[in-house]
Amino acid sequence: MINLPTLEQLAAELAAGTTTAQALIEAALARAEDAAGEGAAVFTHIGFERARAMAKASDEMRAAGIVRSPLEGIPVSIKDLFDVAGEVTTAGSAVLRGAAPATRNAPVVQRLIAAGAVIVGRTNLSEFAFSGLGLNPHWGTPANPWDRATRRIPGGSSSGAAVSVTDGMAAVAIGTDTGGSVRIPSALCGLTGFKPTQRRVPREGALPLSTSLDSVGPLGASVRCCVITDAILAGQPVPAPAARELAGARLAVPETLVLDGLDAFVATAFERALARLSAAGARITRLAVPEFAEFAALNARGSLTAAEAWAWHRARLAQHAVDYDPRVASRIRGAEAMNVADYIDLLAARRRWIAQVQARIDGFDALALPTVPVVAPPIAELQASDAAYFAANGLILRNPTLINFLDGCALSLPCHAPGQAPVGLMLAGLGGRDREILALGAAVEPILAA
Repeated sequence: MINLPTLEQLAAELAAGTTTAQALIEAALARAEDAAGEGAAVFTHIGFERARAMAKASDEMRAAGIVRSPLEGIPVSIKDLFDVAGEVTTAGSAVLRGAAPATRNAPVVQRLIAAGAVIVGRTNLSEFAFSGLGLNPHWGTPANPWDRATRRIPGGSSSGAAVSVTDGMAAVAIGTDTGGSVRIPSALCGLTGFKPTQRRVPREGALPLSTSLDSVGPLGASVRCCVITDAILAGQPVPAPAARELAGARLAVPETLVLDGLDAFVATAFERALARLSAAGARITRLAVPEFAEFAALNARGSLTAAEAWAWHRARLAQHAVDYDPRVASRIRGAEAMNVADYIDLLAARRRWIAQVQARIDGFDALALPTVPVVAPPIAELQASDAAYFAANGLILRNPTLINFLDGCALSLPCHAPGQAPVGLMLAGLGGRDREILALGAAVEPILAA
């Protein structure tokens, strides 16, 4: 497990006067600028002057007795999909480097500013957020904090978001999750990440990948970090710390599809986690979920992500194809042959599929499954081979994508033993059960960390 300060620990230090917002941001900026570190590939833009001004203002507010939220004075990174007034939203692509700057902040950015967060900069990602691996040929690929000698993928698409937190360039990061893009890098990098029910957090001012599936969520050091940040992003009061009792919690472990192809690290960590949760009183039931096996057939004519990405990108691809990551372009073009009837059929099939899954897992508090079935592979292997790239991408996206299609919410928590490769345990629930999943995660967290 990575030993990182939580938001509440930093807030306590700020309240006690043992640190300041200005000291925190200077430390974060120093790490981001360190030539020996990953900062050059973590950020597409760092707002030095703005960050220092925000930190100074936060310290002055605190000195006047005003603390706007638990994020007051805390360094936060923002994925380069969100509009920030006066800055270009590149989405990690060369295609948009020359685009006009945004004229206003995205609502989630405005909420962070109103909460007193100090915005460090914009984080790198898989181009246009369309990959679960985190590779980016335009801006570079930040290396996973585990096994830096081998240089493994950070996971995507919120690659820079994860590494900004693991490497102390931010205390919490804001990412997006269309098929796992918050949870995958959290799992592979040893962080906690939360994908909310899509409708809870506004997506205006964020460059879309899939309007049906895109969600906005945090990556941080703990469940509580996610609870705090999620509430602020959703425009809700930050709830008091609370964890439900784990004893008696009903966890369903799907045995269809999601356990296929587990590597030895993940299989061992997952079974260890289940054994610990069972010993703590959780009631674990393994069950078949045949709907998961039908997922590929439902998307045989093309996925919602590809169809909605094609609608947004088709004119740009016609004019700027040479500027796209070829692997991303090929995935977008995968929906070119879909027609309106195919898309409408898929939307209807999704509604039926959600109802069937809801009926099957009714009575359970959460699904429990591996976030990702493998540990982070080396960057070089995936850069060198299209076959290896697409095989890894499909496998790594597989489990979390099911929850997006379900219109659910999900939390990924580290569940590996100390010193082992990072592995994530996903707790997932139906749409609207965000607070229940987060409360369950708070109960599970100390059991997994013991």
